[in-house]
Amino acid sequence: MVSSAKKTKKQAEVVILMGSDSDLPVVKPCVEQLTEFEISWELKVCSAHRSPQATARFAAGARASGVKIIIAAAGGAAHLAGVVAAHTTLPVLGIPVDSSALQGLDALLSTVQMPGGIPVGTLGIGRAGAKNAAILAAQILALTDSNLAAKLEEHKRDLARSVKQKDQWVQRRLSE
Repeated sequence: MVSSAKKTKKQAEVVILMGSDSDLPVVKPCVEQLTEFEISWELKVCSAHRSPQATARFAAGARASGVKIIIAAAGGAAHLAGVVAAHTTLPVLGIPVDSSALQGLDALLSTVQMPGGIPVGTLGIGRAGAKNAAILAAQILALTDSNLAAKLEEHKRDLARSVKQKDQWVQRRLSE
């Protein structure tokens, strides 16, 4: 398992796992959103298929090391989130990566179709799913963090302001 961590003063609350280093462009919005919310994170490359023992060891020990949420991004067969979920009781959020000829549909189905008892919260395919994984992780953490809850409220207000500004721009263009 190769690790690349954001250096923070506190233990990472969220660990983002990628099945391959080639998943980094897809995962980048997740990292950016967690950083914006000031959530401590760590990023690791591990594989359900190429390093299964290391992946299982990480998942089994994540809670004891202070991790609160695991986000797993993988393409193709995309078993990473499911393997991780099988070895932990922490929330696992899956990001299907559009890395194959099937444009992520295979990854989506592999991530979402878990057997009863092994849940994986599956987000959308690609970069939008990665951003939403970070926001969902923030919402879970905000259940016990009022400061983070306030940041999420501001985020929602920013989204609404953005839509209003875009509507005003369109209306101006129509009247020209």
